[in-house]
Amino acid sequence: MTFSISARCARTGLFGITVSSSSPCVAARCAHARSGVGAVATQNITDPTLGPRGLDLMASGLSAAEALVELKTGAQHIEYRQLTLVDRQGRTASFSGAKTLGTYRTVEAENVVAAGNLLAHRDVPVRMVEAFQASEGRHLGDRLIGAMRAALEAGGEEGPVNSIGMLLVRDVAWPIADLRVDWHETDPIGELESLWRLWLPQMDDYVTRALNPTKAPSYGVPGDM
Repeated sequence: MTFSISARCARTGLFGITVSSSSPCVAARCAHARSGVGAVATQNITDPTLGPRGLDLMASGLSAAEALVELKTGAQHIEYRQLTLVDRQGRTASFSGAKTLGTYRTVEAENVVAAGNLLAHRDVPVRMVEAFQASEGRHLGDRLIGAMRAALEAGGEEGPVNSIGMLLVRDVAWPIADLRVDWHETDPIGELESLWRLWLPQMDDYVTRALNPTKAPSYGVPGDM
């Protein structure tokens, strides 16, 4: 009941994850990324602790594949989990336990890994990775949303999706985008895309505001902070 894409932008160093599900508030549980370290998606019968643990392992110097080995060794009920990792060098790793739900698959390439369970068919993650690769040169957020659109066009899940989130990190200590549509009856991906279009022109300005308020632009609204 979940499909996701985790990626690194080789041009900018950004890391990002977009994840969608029939369940509410999916990104609160499944999406994890850290500046200069990488990204981890943990899904299926989700254990949210695996995201920070995977990031800690990669921060210690392990590759995505090495961190995955450690996660699998130390995790309880790993047969229920589906995991993807991408590290600071764009190396990827993935895992689907034997009790992953329904039709499932992970697909890895340099700088990108996609995964899904309860899929309409096994080609969905393939189409996500292909869409991501075909959009090289665009902003990472655009590429991730495009991959989610490609997933829907390829059939998506067995049922409708109702929530989605996108997490982006760069060379600051906080996410520069943490956008969520925690429940939508008809088109959460479309709602996220609209939110992204609103946020993108202002995103870097809010980083400037945090780092150096004297150079921060104002948007001229009452109480503007």
